[in-house]
Amino acid sequence: MKKLNIHFVGIKGVGMTPLAIIAKEAGFTVSGSDIDMEFITDATLKHAKITPLIGFSKDHIKNPDLVIITGAHGGFDNPEANAAKIKGIKVITQGEAVGLFMEGAILGKKLIGISVAGTHGKTTTTAMLATIFKESQLDPSYVIGTGNVGNLGSPGHFGKGKYFIAEADEYATEPKYNKKSKFLWQFPKIAIITNIEFDHPDIFNSLDDVRNAYLMFCNQLYPKSVLIVYGDDPEIKKVVHGTNIINITYGFNQDNDYVLENFHTSGDHIFFRLISKGTVISEFMLKVVGEHNALNAAASIIASMESGLSIEKIKKGLLSFSGSKRRLEYIGELLSGARVYDDYAHHPTEIKTTLKALRSQFPNKKIVAIFQPHTYSRTKKLFGEFSNSFSAVDSVMLTDIYASLREEVDPSVSSEILFNVMKSQSKDIIYLPTLPDVVKYINEKRYRSDTVIVTMGAGDIYTIHRELKFL
Repeated sequence: MKKLNIHFVGIKGVGMTPLAIIAKEAGFTVSGSDIDMEFITDATLKHAKITPLIGFSKDHIKNPDLVIITGAHGGFDNPEANAAKIKGIKVITQGEAVGLFMEGAILGKKLIGISVAGTHGKTTTTAMLATIFKESQLDPSYVIGTGNVGNLGSPGHFGKGKYFIAEADEYATEPKYNKKSKFLWQFPKIAIITNIEFDHPDIFNSLDDVRNAYLMFCNQLYPKSVLIVYGDDPEIKKVVHGTNIINITYGFNQDNDYVLENFHTSGDHIFFRLISKGTVISEFMLKVVGEHNALNAAASIIASMESGLSIEKIKKGLLSFSGSKRRLEYIGELLSGARVYDDYAHHPTEIKTTLKALRSQFPNKKIVAIFQPHTYSRTKKLFGEFSNSFSAVDSVMLTDIYASLREEVDPSVSSEILFNVMKSQSKDIIYLPTLPDVVKYINEKRYRSDTVIVTMGAGDIYTIHRELKFL
């Protein structure tokens, strides 16, 4: 098979970097471009010896065989996409590329796909699965939407094995020209749905629309595919009721096929027992916290068992999983004594879940959440839910909304408005518009060892860490 020359437009994106790394490891020539801003993938690309071109220009399109774009940076209207089309070079989206990689059309070998879908938990569950398969010597290929993953290192890998593990995102293929959900390009042998909630109001008008997208995903699975779902989720129940694909359920409720019991936290570890039809599968331990991670692990365990792995191999793989970048990631200890964590949470449910996990880990410490809302459309649509998402913490710092490159400024919603609502609810909250304001405030407060600080949001809130003073 000819080794392609592939150009990635927006190569720093968490969906694009893993694909670029896979392509390079597969022996393809890889190039790419992006804006001159810090991304969590910068170090990963540097380690892979991939240097992005700065900015977007038609001059960046020499003679690649294929150009892959994202929904950001203008999508199909990006100058590099236009230059490629003029030259007759094929241009596809990141979502389509993941599907083609999974089926082996680009990589040149037939692969068994495992797709992880869900409003929350995709990245962690995909990372857990990749870790289990790697530790079991299966050398899988994988696409994980983050900067790096604990013992895996890179979020993308082209393995010698037969499995291709990927996140399956319900977001639009290309927001302007193709609103087809990205996961509809994937046709896996095993599919997981972790949960279904209303998100991405710039694409979906209602929860019904989101649910219908998941129903389409389920209905296009192969007849012999395995569908693993979180059985306690009411929206998932509606979806599986409308599909003929046989599903396996997991959750805390006793009517699931796999039931989690005896969940508890000890320090920075969680423990739980998994039972199926009255039979104990095993006890499991993970080096992460939160009930949500026990559920992510349960989905990973079932998918691994369906792939023929032994319980002992699965337990060993899970125990070696140490989390993913920006998923309740421990950053360090300030000189003043406070511990600092970082999380990608940008949806009210994610915020509540993450803070609940942090509270279970530190029941006797003060918790300070620093939240940067992500996108005007999401903040506006879920305004009420955001205002009630921080009950588990002692105080909140609120920064200005981080606007997506895909949207225009909406003056009808702002962090200051959200601040005023939360303040009226007697929450200990302060509005600090800019990131330098946050850094100055933290340095002045000198939080001590009785305090845990967590930065939260899908924007650039994590960049304040380099301005803080750590041990």
